[in-house]
Amino acid sequence: MQEQKLERGLKNRHVQLIAIGGAIGTGLFLGAGKSIHLAGPSILFAYMITGVIAFLIMRALGELLLTNLKYNSFVDFVKDYVGNMHAFITGWTYWFCWISIAMADLTAVGLYTQYWFPEVPQWMPGLIALVVLLIMNLATVKLFGEMEFWFALIKVIAILALIVIGIFMIINGFSTNSGTSTFTNLWSHDGMFPNGINGFILSFQMVVFAFVGVELVGLTAGETEDPERVIPKAINNIPIRILIFYIGALTVIMSIYPWSAINPLESPFVQVFVAVGIAAAAGIVNFVVLTSAASACNSAIFSTSRMVYSLAKEKNAPKSFTKLTSRKVPSNALFFSTVVILITVVLNYVMPEGVFTLITSVSTVCFIYIWGITVISHLKYRKTRPDLAKVSKFKMPLYPFSNYLILAFLAFILVVLALAEDTRVSLFITPAWFILLIVIYRLKKTKVEPVDQGEIVEN
Repeated sequence: MQEQKLERGLKNRHVQLIAIGGAIGTGLFLGAGKSIHLAGPSILFAYMITGVIAFLIMRALGELLLTNLKYNSFVDFVKDYVGNMHAFITGWTYWFCWISIAMADLTAVGLYTQYWFPEVPQWMPGLIALVVLLIMNLATVKLFGEMEFWFALIKVIAILALIVIGIFMIINGFSTNSGTSTFTNLWSHDGMFPNGINGFILSFQMVVFAFVGVELVGLTAGETEDPERVIPKAINNIPIRILIFYIGALTVIMSIYPWSAINPLESPFVQVFVAVGIAAAAGIVNFVVLTSAASACNSAIFSTSRMVYSLAKEKNAPKSFTKLTSRKVPSNALFFSTVVILITVVLNYVMPEGVFTLITSVSTVCFIYIWGITVISHLKYRKTRPDLAKVSKFKMPLYPFSNYLILAFLAFILVVLALAEDTRVSLFITPAWFILLIVIYRLKKTKVEPVDQGEIVEN
């Protein structure tokens, strides 16, 4: 019987926009006000530093994926270079990360819909969105690519509109209720570090969360047409996207309004659009954020199903999850992840307030693990397979300095999470998740070992 394989149905434009969508989080539209309030104009440096780290992580990921075109995801190379147990932990941790993001974003869909329809229960829009996204993901991977293409395009248009309108306002010295729009607003209100180094350091927590999902493009490798051309292009374009979408947008916002005049509880996009007389500004931004939340949930359904599929291929999940439909879609893995995500609809019905603060902070710590294990796998690959490294056409720059720089940065973020009271608890809870996975893996291994002991190799 011929082995079933995922279809390479994602085209170049799909992967490019998936990469853009992964690099632009909902945090830019809603969370930018809070970030600016915390760090002032120095937030620009936080985004630059984190952007460089994200790019280097993606270069490590890209080099590893392209050493073997049979890799479906990073779980495959983690198994090859770090071992079976770490592959098991990595796969299920990444699955959990995206499940929690899907839960948070489905909740957001309900909240954003209530802006127009306040009488609609918070759980209902989330349920409708989940069913629609499941049906579309069951169709073909190409349809997933199309959805992400248009979701990401809406975000891109909104940001570019802000930048173009903002530059026009700055050039013309547009007057707002906080003064004149000018680039000097960036440094003329208590300097670039108005809240000192403490505010700057604490801002990294939110900045790093904004980049969560940037690695999603690596999960599309097994379903991308011509991955050797498309994936390097998507990864190499990350720095310019960060410059335009994050640095560009925030520079414009803080030039139109002094950082101290930006309301941390309101989207700065709304403030800018209202300033130029766009009456429907709040509605427009609400629509953009709604599609951004739907996009994140769509990505979560895709990524969790592919991760479960990869785990099942390596016997780290039930074999039934490897089953593909006639359209080459892992249907059982899709249904499993969607049913787990469905818990959020029940929670929003039972307790609509304050459900996910803890789970999303735990998922941030788990994403740090995912990025870290990717970089460690890259180090192991370079040391153990110099033959592959020699012929690689997409080498990670400045190896091994880059690897150690990334690991130091991730350790720094864990320290930052420990400093903030609302995220500190996640550092105590997350180890329980990893201990649980280790125990499950050991039990699974003990159960399998007597059956085919000769085939098992300790990792």
